[in-house]
Amino acid sequence: MREQQQDASDASEDAVLTRIGQTMMLLHGGDREEARNRFGRLWEQLGADGDPLQRCTLAHCMADAQDDPYDELAWDLRALTAAEGVGGGGHVAVRALYPSLHLNLAADYVKLRRPDAARIHLDRARAASATLDDDRYGAGVRAAIARLAERLAAE
Repeated sequence: MREQQQDASDASEDAVLTRIGQTMMLLHGGDREEARNRFGRLWEQLGADGDPLQRCTLAHCMADAQDDPYDELAWDLRALTAAEGVGGGGHVAVRALYPSLHLNLAADYVKLRRPDAARIHLDRARAASATLDDDRYGAGVRAAIARLAERLAAE
């Protein structure tokens, strides 16, 4: 019985991640409004008690679909809050997300002309990036951190 429950949970998690991935393809294809609509429906379905890792991933993606920088910040803050609910950051997937979460928050604060807040999150992104692997994803996040640091230094 316990194995069946775990299998159902895994299938549900896979379905959510598949829907997030499909919606990200819409977003990258330029259909921001439809992506926001689909992300919003999925957010409502997950609910406040939904899996924190799924909520983190979804909010992290939903932030990218926003046109208003204040809305983007709100979604990035939701993603960080959900990540903190996963279990103290000990989960491998969350450790890999923290650098990107803080980088996005730093970028949000730059857009909102709040450089002090941006620097705080940039420092957190830099510190968290030590947990990233030396792969394409890790290199990309580190490069984005360096670019934003240069931009902030120039201001």
